[in-house]
Amino acid sequence: MDGPKIDKTIFWMALVVIVAFAVPLVVWPAEGKAMLGTALSWSTKTLGWLFLWFTIGAFAILIYFAMGKYGKVRFGGPDARPEFSLPSWIAMLFCAGIGASVMYWGTIEWAYYYTGPPFGIEPKSQTAVEWASMYGLFHWGFTAWAVYCIPTLPLAYMYWNRKKPVLRLSSACEGVIGEARAKGFTGKIIDVLFMFGLIGGVGTSIGLGTPMLSAGLSELFGVERNFTLDVIVISIWGLIFGFSVYSGLEKGIKVLSDINLWLILFVLGFTFVFGPTIFQLDAFTNSIGLLIQNFVQMSFYVDPVAKGENIIAAVAEGNSYVSASGTFPEWWTIFYWAWWIAYAPFMGLFVARISKGRTIRELIAVEIIGGSIGCWVFFATLGNTSMFFQLDGTLDMSALVADGMAPEAIVQTIVLVGDRVIPFGLPLLIVFVILAFIFGATTMDSSAYTLSTVATEDSGEPVEPGRWHRFFWAFALAAVALALMYAGGKDSLSALQAASVVVAIPLMVVLIMMVMSLMKWLREDYPSLDLEQTTVKIPVSDTRKETPAE
Repeated sequence: MDGPKIDKTIFWMALVVIVAFAVPLVVWPAEGKAMLGTALSWSTKTLGWLFLWFTIGAFAILIYFAMGKYGKVRFGGPDARPEFSLPSWIAMLFCAGIGASVMYWGTIEWAYYYTGPPFGIEPKSQTAVEWASMYGLFHWGFTAWAVYCIPTLPLAYMYWNRKKPVLRLSSACEGVIGEARAKGFTGKIIDVLFMFGLIGGVGTSIGLGTPMLSAGLSELFGVERNFTLDVIVISIWGLIFGFSVYSGLEKGIKVLSDINLWLILFVLGFTFVFGPTIFQLDAFTNSIGLLIQNFVQMSFYVDPVAKGENIIAAVAEGNSYVSASGTFPEWWTIFYWAWWIAYAPFMGLFVARISKGRTIRELIAVEIIGGSIGCWVFFATLGNTSMFFQLDGTLDMSALVADGMAPEAIVQTIVLVGDRVIPFGLPLLIVFVILAFIFGATTMDSSAYTLSTVATEDSGEPVEPGRWHRFFWAFALAAVALALMYAGGKDSLSALQAASVVVAIPLMVVLIMMVMSLMKWLREDYPSLDLEQTTVKIPVSDTRKETPAE
C-alpha cells in the first residue's frame, strides 16, 4: 500500500464507532430510524437553546478577530504568499463547504416554510410567501459561515505559524489540554469525535444530494427513481473521486472546483436571464429587508410556547417527552446549526490547508461575506424561480414536497426554466446534473482527504495520506449515506437531520477549546501590537514552505 502509515488507534476507534452507527440502520431500518428520531427529538428539545447561543457566540468572536489587532496576522508569517489564486481559493472553499446541498435546499427549501411557517404565520398566505423566500438566507448566511470559520483560524495558525506537521483537532486544542494530552488518548478521542462528526455531516450532504441526482437521471433516461439508482449515483461519484485522488490536491480538487465555478455561473446566469427575473430581484430585495429587520429574533427563536403545548399534548396521550412533535426552530434552525457544527471541523482542516498567505481578517471576510453571498445567489435565483412557478399555477411544488418528492420538484424547476423561452429544458438539466455530480465528488474528495489525514500517523513531517487510505474513507462516507437513506426510506430527511444533530453535540466542546487555544497562542506570540515580529520558537523546521500542493 502506498503512502505513510496509519495511526492504528485513531483508525480502528473511528471505524468501530462508524460501523456501530451504520450497521443497525441497515439491519434494523425501522428501529434505527425510530432511534434516530428519539435522539433528534431529545437533543433539539433539551439542548436547542445551546445550539443558538453557540452560533451567536461564534459570530461575535469572529467579529472580534476581524476588527481587532490580530486581524492582520498572516498564516505562514509576514512574508508568506498564497498557494492558490483568489478565484481558485474561493472556489475550493465554497465547493468543499457547500456541495450539492445548496442546489437542493436553494431550490426547494422555501416550500417547507410556505406550508409550515414560523411565528404563527398562516400557511400559504402572502406573509408566509415572504418569510419562506427569506428564511433560507438566514440558515445559509452569516451565522452559518461563522460556524464554519471558527475552527479554521486555530487550525491554520497551528499548521502554518506554529509549524505543526499534521492537521488535527487534537493539536489545535493543545493550548488548553497541553501537548502530552493532545498526543495521548485524550487527543485521539477528540480526533475520533471529529471523524464521527464529519461522517455524519457529509453523510447528510450526500444523502440529500443523491436523491436529487437520481431524480435528474430518472427524468433524462426515463427510469424509475429508486434505491438502486441512488447506489449508481454514488458509484459515479466514486469514479470522479478516483480521478481526483490520482491527480492530487492541486490538479484534482482545484480543477474540479474551477470547472464547477463556471458551471455554477452558467446555470445561475441562465436561470436569472430566462427565468422570472423581476420576481427574483423583487423577492430577494424584500428578503434582505426582512432578514436585517428580524435577524436577532430569528437567532434566538426557540418557540417555547408551541414546544410546551406539544409536550402537554404528548403527555396527555401517554407518550414520552421526546415523542412530542417538533416546532419550527427544532426542525429547521437547530438542525441547520447542528449540521454546520458537524461539518465545521472538516471545513476548518481543509480550508486551513489551502489558506497559506491569507490573513485572519481576509479569511473571515471571505468565509462569512463571500460564503453567504454565494449561497444567497442560489436561493435568489433557483429558489425564487421555483416559488414563482408555485404562485403562478404552473406546478404545485409544495404538494410534491409534501408527498416526499422534493427531488422531483427540483428537477421540474430546472426543466421549466429551460423551456420558459426556448426548448432548452433537457440540456439545462444535463448541465445541472453534471454540476451536482462534480459538487458531490468535490465534497467526497475533500472529506476523504481530511479523514485520511487525521488517521495518518504523525511522523513529525508533513505528509500526504495514501491513495488507498483516501479511497477507504470515501467508501465509508458513501456507506453511511446509503445507510441513512435506506433507514429513512423515501422520506429520509428526518434520519439525516438526526444524524447531524447527534454528532454535533460533543463537537461544540471541542470547538470552544480550539478557540481558547488560539487566543492563548496569539497572546504568547504577539505580546505587543507589532505583527511584523513573532516570538514563536518551535523546534520544528517549516518543511511545508517549499513543498508544492499535491
